[in-house]
Amino acid sequence: MAEWENAEREEKIRQVADKILRLAHDSLLIHMRFLDVALSKLPVTCRVGMGAHVFDGEGLTCDPLLLVRQYEKEQAMPVRTYLHTLLHAVFYHGFQTDKMNPEYWDLATDIAAEATVLDMDLHLTRLSSDRELESRLMLLKKQAGGLTAEKIYRHFRIEEPSTKAVSEWKRLCKRDEHIYWNRKEKLDLSQAEWRKISERIRADLKSFSKDKNNGESMTENLEEAVRERYDYTAFLKRFMAMGEAIRVNDEEFDHIFYTYGLSTYGNMPLVEPLEYQESHKIKDFVIAIDTSASCRGATVQAFLRKTYNIMQESENFFSKINVHIIQCDSQVQQDVKITQRSEFDLFLQNGKLTGFGSTDFRPVFEYVDELIRAGEFEDLKGLLYFTDGYGIYPEQMPPYDVAFVFLKEDDNAPKVPPWAIRIVLEEEDLEER
Repeated sequence: MAEWENAEREEKIRQVADKILRLAHDSLLIHMRFLDVALSKLPVTCRVGMGAHVFDGEGLTCDPLLLVRQYEKEQAMPVRTYLHTLLHAVFYHGFQTDKMNPEYWDLATDIAAEATVLDMDLHLTRLSSDRELESRLMLLKKQAGGLTAEKIYRHFRIEEPSTKAVSEWKRLCKRDEHIYWNRKEKLDLSQAEWRKISERIRADLKSFSKDKNNGESMTENLEEAVRERYDYTAFLKRFMAMGEAIRVNDEEFDHIFYTYGLSTYGNMPLVEPLEYQESHKIKDFVIAIDTSASCRGATVQAFLRKTYNIMQESENFFSKINVHIIQCDSQVQQDVKITQRSEFDLFLQNGKLTGFGSTDFRPVFEYVDELIRAGEFEDLKGLLYFTDGYGIYPEQMPPYDVAFVFLKEDDNAPKVPPWAIRIVLEEEDLEER
């Protein structure tokens, strides 16, 4: 009898929870028309015994008993949780799980979602703790330079919050659990679908905001979400392979069968020559470092180490190397030649950045041209220029591949010449995992 009564009670709670969720859904749909597609895409279900609300990157699963209790305490909480989770999906928070510190990323995404909710200023999502949260967010925005998850995470990586601060942020911002966000292989398809939804929301928001202010946080987070991201490892390997010559392997080529075929069947050889890409030439590269004040020493070191490690791991990179690391601001300050790993490690250990003046890219290209004329390079593959982008570019296209690597997106920086490759990284992209 007791089991039957318990099951009946659970079913009643589930029904009440379902009504609360439908009410939350309809309320958001009425007040935020631009989220209609996103609301239809996010499945929301109830499951008894969860003990928490869980967003797995695809849908929200709520504990009905917890939901009812939250509703009894503050009627706005279910709507707040629903919108909070929806913003996780719209901002791709569950798809960026390759961070060095997952705890900080989880916390940063919760803070970013809550900041956006507050910025929307909807009466149906207001909580009693919002005043305290607003004061904390004002300070954090100044410290992090914005309230996107990416900026908050970057700030936490540099200025680690205390255990008490983390606890306070969780108390104010945590609405759902993210325990299944690491299932990247399952979420790839969902990410493509959510990207289309996010791009549509960004477009709809512009027209919708003409008669209603939805705050800058929503726009800022959407811009960050749909921004193109780069895989530096994959890029560098492709860059190193550009223009790779295919050469005949004479050692494995059977000349007897080849000439016999030609003499017997005319121009039809019996064996085609084997081809391969490996070359025993010294691999030549130039890594140029912008030593203006915007490029910090630790960041430059991280870039150099990651670049060198990728080069060594690549199948296109050989035991003999000739890498020039050139430091330049408005003129070339230093050129260090690296021919083996020990020299590179010594450079990172003892090398110092020099210059810190204004930036002019042209002296590096002029200097490299001089090295080419002096016979310093046997087969120069390309030049990587690590910079903030603020400098004078050369007008003429050089006779080798060039890639400008920028740290952070900056729409105000001068445009890269059409003959050069442009790639934008974040500081965490340079961290070795």
